[in-house]
Amino acid sequence: MIKLKIITIIGARPQFIKAAPISQALKHNHDEVIVHTGQHYDEDMSNIFFSELNIPKPIYNLGVGSGTHAYQTAHMMLKIEEIILNEKPDCVLVYGDTNSTLAGAISAAKIGIPVIHMEAGLRSYNKKMPEEINRVLTDYLSSVLFCPTQNAVSCLKKENITENIYNIGDVMLDATIKFKDLALEKYPTFPSDLQYINKKVNIDDYYLCTIHRAENTDIDKLKIIISSLEELEHKVLIPAHPRTRQMILSLLKNETNIVIVKPVGYLQMLKLIIDSILVITDSGGLQKEAYYLKKRCVTVREETEWIETLNGNWNILTKIDNKSIIDAVKNAKIDFGSYSLSQFGDGSSAKKFVKIMEEIFNEQK
Repeated sequence: MIKLKIITIIGARPQFIKAAPISQALKHNHDEVIVHTGQHYDEDMSNIFFSELNIPKPIYNLGVGSGTHAYQTAHMMLKIEEIILNEKPDCVLVYGDTNSTLAGAISAAKIGIPVIHMEAGLRSYNKKMPEEINRVLTDYLSSVLFCPTQNAVSCLKKENITENIYNIGDVMLDATIKFKDLALEKYPTFPSDLQYINKKVNIDDYYLCTIHRAENTDIDKLKIIISSLEELEHKVLIPAHPRTRQMILSLLKNETNIVIVKPVGYLQMLKLIIDSILVITDSGGLQKEAYYLKKRCVTVREETEWIETLNGNWNILTKIDNKSIIDAVKNAKIDFGSYSLSQFGDGSSAKKFVKIMEEIFNEQK
């Protein structure tokens, strides 16, 4: 059997989660060189995921940090190209739709190294989202495309991308299944190690909320979102990134139902989802995690790349106005009979990935 050398490019929370089951599946027979771009660069956003998810320590940490899209992508490309030329891998594996994804794909494709795209074929059809630009360009640069759903396969075919496409299911389902029991074991009760920012309260019934996309953290839109959340009847728990955190704090009423905490690890997040009434988010990953854990979700966006979650009102899209957000949280009814986890695979995506990669590269060599 061929022994593959794969460079894996990761740099943000969702990529750490997706990489965990893949890295575990690769480690037995193949060499993986993990490159951490440093797109998420502090302890709360990065290192905790490696330790919790048992991801091998990155061989390279580029430390790119924050900056404009052009700054991040360009600096990553310069460093990734050098690593590829030095390591001489069989291929470069990229995940999802971040600047790290695009930088890895362009760097590899330009020097003739096959690009493997995990989570290919997703489309929101909103090119105002940087993520949409990243995922579309990466798909066109990729040699092998691993899709999480049949709809993702269909999206690629509509764009005349028809070769080396594989629907292996969603690798984040692998991670949710694998780590759910561990999260419940570590946190049999509500997590006591949350780092509270504005106030510490007893948490019982609560909505779990994350807001981080650029279009929603525009101050005018964020005002509407926060004022809507403050009209809800239960507490709203928000793990918030430092930049967003300061903006939210400036908008809160003196007497508020909103509780802000520092970013949480993956196991904490799973537990918080499980214990919540519902999830309010603009995150693609959290929409899925809510669905996998059978929690209703309100997505503060007008489109989603995960259209499967919309069936039966498990996930509801909402405009950014007070009435729409509040109605979506309070009034939507779930059709429990519409729930279908199988449309995201069977939790063995990582094993399928390795098997297919071995078959492809065995044929080539």
